[in-house]
Amino acid sequence: MSMTATPAARTAALPARPPGALRLGLSRGWLEIREFSREWEQLLFTFSLPALLLVLLSAVFAGDGDAGPAVAAYYTASLTATGLMSVSFQNLGIAIATERDNGTLRRLRGLPMPRSSYFLGKVLLVLMLAVGQVALLLGIGWAFYGVQPPPAGKWFDLAWIMLLGTTACTLLGIAASSAARSARSTQGAVVLPFLALQFVSGVFVPVHQLPDWLLGIGSLFPLKWMAQGMRSVFLPEEAAALEAAGSWQPGTVALVLAAWCVVGLVLCMTTFRWKTAKDG
Repeated sequence: MSMTATPAARTAALPARPPGALRLGLSRGWLEIREFSREWEQLLFTFSLPALLLVLLSAVFAGDGDAGPAVAAYYTASLTATGLMSVSFQNLGIAIATERDNGTLRRLRGLPMPRSSYFLGKVLLVLMLAVGQVALLLGIGWAFYGVQPPPAGKWFDLAWIMLLGTTACTLLGIAASSAARSARSTQGAVVLPFLALQFVSGVFVPVHQLPDWLLGIGSLFPLKWMAQGMRSVFLPEEAAALEAAGSWQPGTVALVLAAWCVVGLVLCMTTFRWKTAKDG
């Protein structure tokens, strides 16, 4: 009897090829989405706060029947930008800091999973939340305040503004997760500047009513440009006269958001930590 193994037997004896980084990232993303969905309090807070602000601000400032839809359209656009920054910058900044504190990152680092797969999982979670946030705000604006959907030619603008803005804020959120020594202190380091930016970026107060020096501060950060880009999608062309430059500045919006993507990537690469400071 021959002891030589057949080709089929030799093939069966070979170890299975481990899944690639993309497949692991997709699996990680599905896990992130399922885990986030199970935390109903977090899910409710993430989606309800921008929607609640839209309802309150529209109710307060849209009392005039003629001006109502225009005011609601303004806040729908501006709060869509806020919602995108919330699900990316704020959500990731706090979530990753919490995972670092409770040892999740340390355990994940010990697994045979590329770092890129971990970050891909976070990106997929943010994309899911971003799409849900935009759909919810558009639905509320259309159903209750007569806000019209963007015209056909504006959907592409909505897509690239959403993509660039969310990417920039995602990278900044990952970097911000390392800004403080603990998850508890990170909440202040993330929530406080995010709240302040909403006041100086034309989200709550129209840009033409802001002092120049405040608007100048807001112009240094991505939220102001995300909100301006979203207004160019939802508001009529004549509304551009109320912007600081008297126009929508789509080229400047794209340039600033792309620059923040680069800055966010550099900050991620230079500041991200898998362990807490006390772990060394």
